[in-house]
Amino acid sequence: MRILLVEDDSEQLEPLQGVLSEAGYIVDGVEDGETAQWLLSKKEYDLLILDWMLPTISGLSLCHQYRLLGKTTPVLMLTAKDTTPDKVTALDAGADDYIVKPADLVELLARVRALGRRSPHWVGDILSVADLQLHLNYLTVERNQKSVELSPREAQLLEYLIRHRNQILTREQIEEGLWQWGSEPESNALTVLVRKLRHRLQLVGAADWIKTIYGMGYSLKTPEN
Repeated sequence: MRILLVEDDSEQLEPLQGVLSEAGYIVDGVEDGETAQWLLSKKEYDLLILDWMLPTISGLSLCHQYRLLGKTTPVLMLTAKDTTPDKVTALDAGADDYIVKPADLVELLARVRALGRRSPHWVGDILSVADLQLHLNYLTVERNQKSVELSPREAQLLEYLIRHRNQILTREQIEEGLWQWGSEPESNALTVLVRKLRHRLQLVGAADWIKTIYGMGYSLKTPEN
């Protein structure tokens, strides 16, 4: 799940982005409403987490404008404003949920999971291809009655490959899908990540499902293909 996190306080943005990334989400973190608005015009997200008070464009305005465009992606408002009228204002502007700062991280992750299930792109907590299952909530992969834990990065790569199975994916496509906006992966980062995921999949007998298409990229193909 790709999340846009907009928080103007870097001391809060970085820890929140870290917690969400550790939970397996791909998080684009920005500190102002104008940059967030630009990203929303370029990318599709599964969840928006918006601080109310932002430079240039408020989180409330972002939410309202987003809904006027007919977008249905869930929005979680994250703010120090804690009165009932404030909550009503945010919900009427199109927010789906509201959490007051300082946010309890366990509660925040639970609300993110709940809102993720409302995303137009949500297809369940378990992704399956042939007889292999990826459990997104637990970051595990199962096959042949064996279960293997994945790192958040490995799970993100496998999820991306499953969602685009049988397609030839270029390095650029995968890097854009997995790396946060504004970050520049090292030249061998994807190669190393693919190698690590293949090692994990070897434990369930599926390492050869990830095909290297020389000169082009990678593709996930099951034995049935």
